Amino acid sequence: MKLDPVSLQLFVHVVEHGSIAAAAERDHIAPSAVSKRISDLEYSLKTKLLARNNKGVEPTSAGIALANMARGLLHEIDEIYAQMSEYASGVRGHVRVTANISAITQFLPVAIKTFLARHPDVQIHLEENISTVITRAVAENVADIGIFTMMPHGDQLEVLPYREDELVLITPHSHALARRRSVKFMETLAFDYVGLRTGSAIDLQLIKAAGELEKTVRIAIHVTSYDALCLMVQTGLGIGIMPRAVAEPYTRTLGIRIVTLNENWAARELKICVRSFAALPVAAQMLVRHLQQRD
Repeated sequence: MKLDPVSLQLFVHVVEHGSIAAAAERDHIAPSAVSKRISDLEYSLKTKLLARNNKGVEPTSAGIALANMARGLLHEIDEIYAQMSEYASGVRGHVRVTANISAITQFLPVAIKTFLARHPDVQIHLEENISTVITRAVAENVADIGIFTMMPHGDQLEVLPYREDELVLITPHSHALARRRSVKFMETLAFDYVGLRTGSAIDLQLIKAAGELEKTVRIAIHVTSYDALCLMVQTGLGIGIMPRAVAEPYTRTLGIRIVTLNENWAARELKICVRSFAALPVAAQMLVRHLQQRD
């Protein structure tokens, strides 16, 4: 048996869903047909790819390796459509984007909407990650385009300009710092913080800035979204740091206060990273150009 894209796609869906039945429902095919294709794959490759359990199935080590390779192969097949776009009516393709929460909440919704309105045959897969994971994902070809907060990284990437934002302090309405117009970071370290997820750009910046002052940041709780950060701050669990443009709507809905951070590092640069712009598929190149436009 030769490997075929349909069987590989079904196998990837089984791995992602953890169930043959769920994968069959997604692809509108009988579970028995999916099971037969998986069995044929295992026979052809002479190795067990899935282990059955009472919850469904999970990939073996060989299955994990195959799923990773299959995703890359299936992506390359998808890119054929983008590369051949000049022979087709309109641009086609599938672009994998990974971005940090700051880019997703501030800039990407409108940009992606306007891009897809112009290019409806392009599919965009957007995944949220922290900046350190984003650069690695692009370097390892897990993503075509990354959007991250500029920081040192060891990956061989092309880094392109994107946007800027400003970090501010947010406090509860009755906090001791709430009436201040601006504050030095040093002054905030006497209070508990609500932190963003460990390893995020803001989390790393706080640790770095406190270390330079030979201090530590007292983190009462870590959260994974700006919504959760603002809600925790509102209840008095601590103060927090986030982009001004994201924080401003919460001053109306939750009554939190924004205080300017009088620090050079509060002004940040968000960047686009790619392995090689010239080597990107046509659809991905068009998306990068669109993202860089200033409306």
